[in-house]
Amino acid sequence: MNKPRSWSWLLLFTTSGTLLCCAMPITLVTLGLGATVATMASSAPWLITLSQFKGWMFLASGLLIALAAWVVHRSGRSCPVDTELAAACERADVWNRRFIWVSVGIWMLGFVAAYGLPFFI
Repeated sequence: MNKPRSWSWLLLFTTSGTLLCCAMPITLVTLGLGATVATMASSAPWLITLSQFKGWMFLASGLLIALAAWVVHRSGRSCPVDTELAAACERADVWNRRFIWVSVGIWMLGFVAAYGLPFFI
């Protein structure tokens, strides 16, 4: 029962990382908030390192999302026979599917902001 939760948190952590490194700075600069990005970069210099490897970050987080989607949606998955455990399993399954869709949305938002916005600026 703990494994689905760890997948969910791992998904949200990696997709949020892509937003922090790549999407948020580009969006802030687009909105004319370049000083905010400069302050972020001086306060959290690791964001610069992450943004230098944004391609790898998007690839790794995309693969993690795909792997988690496969784990959650694969055929042959079943919940226990015990009614209490079955209810908990089904609830966890619903939440895992929600987390995957939220992660896909965050990932797509980050991808568009990191790779799509620079063409329009």
